[in-house]
Amino acid sequence: MSAHVPSGAAVAPDADFDPRSGSLIERALFNHRAWVLLACALVTLLLGWQATRLQLNASFEKTLPVSHPWIVNFLRHQHELSGLGNQVRIAVERTGPGETVHDARYLDTLRRLSDEVFLLPGVDRMRMKSLWTPSTRWVGVTEEGLEGGPVIPDGYDGSPAKLQQLAVNIERSGEIGQLVARDGRSSVIVVPLLARDAQGAALDYGAFAQRLEALRTKYEAEGVRLHITGFAKLVGDLIEGVRAVLGFFALAVAIATTMVWAYTRCVRSTLLVVAASLIAVVWQLGLLPLLGYSLDPYSILVPFLVFAIGMSHGAQKMNGIMQDIGRGCSRLVAARYTFRRLFMAGLTALLADAVGFAVLLVIDIPVIRELAIAASIGVGVLVFTNLILLPVLLSHVGVSPAAAARSLRDEQAEAAGAARHPLWAALDAFTRRRPALLAIAAAAVLGAAGLAASTRLAIGDLDPGAPELRADSRYNRDVAFMNAAYGASSDVLAVMVRTPDGQCAQYATLNKVDALEWQLRQLDGVEGTHTLALLNRRMLAGLSEGSPRWMDFLPNQDMLNSVTAGAPRGLYNDPCNLLTVYVHLRDHTAQTLDGVVRHVETFARANDTPEVTFLLAAGSAGIEAATNVVVREAWHRMLLLVYAAVVLLAFITFRSWRAVLVAVLPLMLTSVLAEALMVALGMGVKVATLPVIALGVGIGVDYALYILSVMLAQLREGRSLSESYYRALLFTGKVVMLTGVTLAAGVLTWLASPIKFQADMGLMLGFMFLWNMLGALVLVPALAHLLLRREVRTAPEDSLAFQRTLAVRG
Repeated sequence: MSAHVPSGAAVAPDADFDPRSGSLIERALFNHRAWVLLACALVTLLLGWQATRLQLNASFEKTLPVSHPWIVNFLRHQHELSGLGNQVRIAVERTGPGETVHDARYLDTLRRLSDEVFLLPGVDRMRMKSLWTPSTRWVGVTEEGLEGGPVIPDGYDGSPAKLQQLAVNIERSGEIGQLVARDGRSSVIVVPLLARDAQGAALDYGAFAQRLEALRTKYEAEGVRLHITGFAKLVGDLIEGVRAVLGFFALAVAIATTMVWAYTRCVRSTLLVVAASLIAVVWQLGLLPLLGYSLDPYSILVPFLVFAIGMSHGAQKMNGIMQDIGRGCSRLVAARYTFRRLFMAGLTALLADAVGFAVLLVIDIPVIRELAIAASIGVGVLVFTNLILLPVLLSHVGVSPAAAARSLRDEQAEAAGAARHPLWAALDAFTRRRPALLAIAAAAVLGAAGLAASTRLAIGDLDPGAPELRADSRYNRDVAFMNAAYGASSDVLAVMVRTPDGQCAQYATLNKVDALEWQLRQLDGVEGTHTLALLNRRMLAGLSEGSPRWMDFLPNQDMLNSVTAGAPRGLYNDPCNLLTVYVHLRDHTAQTLDGVVRHVETFARANDTPEVTFLLAAGSAGIEAATNVVVREAWHRMLLLVYAAVVLLAFITFRSWRAVLVAVLPLMLTSVLAEALMVALGMGVKVATLPVIALGVGIGVDYALYILSVMLAQLREGRSLSESYYRALLFTGKVVMLTGVTLAAGVLTWLASPIKFQADMGLMLGFMFLWNMLGALVLVPALAHLLLRREVRTAPEDSLAFQRTLAVRG
């Protein structure tokens, strides 16, 4: 690792500086600074214009783990399944006391609303369903046999007689608890959505949600109340909340600027560091539409992470240049020395960051893969903006003389025999045996406690509703209304039963479906089921004067064929080779989903034949269950890959397994404690939280790399561990502390976000920033006391030559 020795001997006077010294990259950049600045300015203008074309949207299909067998089954039969994909449910509730849906004015409002929703772009009109759609039918037994028809009576005119007939039809339709609330005070419009609108453009979820809100405002003025749930509405609310997050991003930039200025008291260098980090964000946002990508509510965190990483590296470059100018170097020479010492350190740290993002590509969920690509692009541009552009800019602008002199105050005071600053003295104590052992023991206790707590970390959602939003959000209040009014949540897991063509109504097949259905209804978390077998039971009871004694499943193929012919197509498809078992769940928490999925898999293993196979899984809960499986499989594999890559990079950099342990062990403690924090906060590992777990490792290693690189360089020059660590504190440690506190303060402002998962991510990131900082400042010297005391010491003949060697070896 490249390092800086902050002593006068380590810096050559300008007169002795050879412009031909340094690496080929250094000479190419600093001997052609005008061209570098011109190229960066042109790229910034181009990508800034491209960034104006960036769209904020989401896609239902991108949230699916498309290669998982369950999702393969769902996608293969998606067009044969009714209401089991991407859909919105709109409950229209009467607000007056004792009022029900059997009212002419209410039904007129429902009809007009249904017609307007029908015409919205992206609606799958053929599958839309409400009391007014022809597909909503009733079946009943009369003196003349089986009869049926649409729920809205023929010739409906709003008269009392027709309303009376409507009430009877609803009773006989089996839609109470489905389309009509159990208390009769509301009914639902089911709105399946297409991935693309009639013009072939991807559905704009933000615009679609805004149209729904406009309809809510319009019709609630007519005396009804609308409750809207579904992926499109959830994403719309997230996108609306993301706009508020932009304000938090601006606040984070302001906090970072203020903190860096308070440290340097130099306006010009502070503004350059912030500007370089913001340019990186502009480059990243400009490259995304150029490569065909967009931002979504899950990847909206990425620009801030790029800014945060940029501030961390930029502050280190600024600090190095400031100290060299304070020792008498010119702006250009100071910039070249700092570039020479810290370029490889920064590059290695950025590679570790990139690895933290890149391993997310192993998760076969498009939305996470796009997040990984967006973040990797951001880290890539930081190499140019913060490792190259910033030193070149500072070589022209420099820093204020007062700031440069102030940066050496502690070092000069020590040289004059003054006592060390109390904070540096306290941290330096961890290089001695007793404090080091106490720190390591405390870390071991924390690690053991965190590891025990992390074993309770669950996969998936732990709360009903949408955990991405706050519990009191409008969306989650609407979900609670749906669950209470209709007796079951909108969380449906569907089992697909595959048969030969025309054989879906065979007694042997339906008998197995009936057995699975009965078993599922006994499970905790299952509120109800709906299958063709259950319809046959109900029809037999209906044909037997409604006697519950005849609520049976009889081996009568003729009757099965007759019932199937009049059954809703949602229970089977047109070729009669696919049955659907609808399982209505209490919620979509991990515990509920795991219990149902395990039971279905056990049943399938015992009952599958070449003719009849039970396939998981469709429905919103089925998709959630498949996602949980993918996340569970990727979780530890992802962390293993992150740590393997960080260990490899650290070993290549330090060429010492002892130094690798010193750098990596504090990161492992932070990872364990972060998982324990998730348990304490009631958070599960899922699409929204999985990336942060990996990113904490990649970003956190930066702190240890900058401090440890200086320590090793000092140790190899023959200095004691205490002296080496103290000099590391003065050079890079102060900036590590500055960036850790600054970035934590910036992300903790997200706690006020209306989007709960962003507030949770802010808390987790803030925790990781602080703990990784503490690990670098406390555990690195403590572990170094045990592991690095035997570090090979060299006495280089020429200090400047030694620095160049380190730069090459870094």
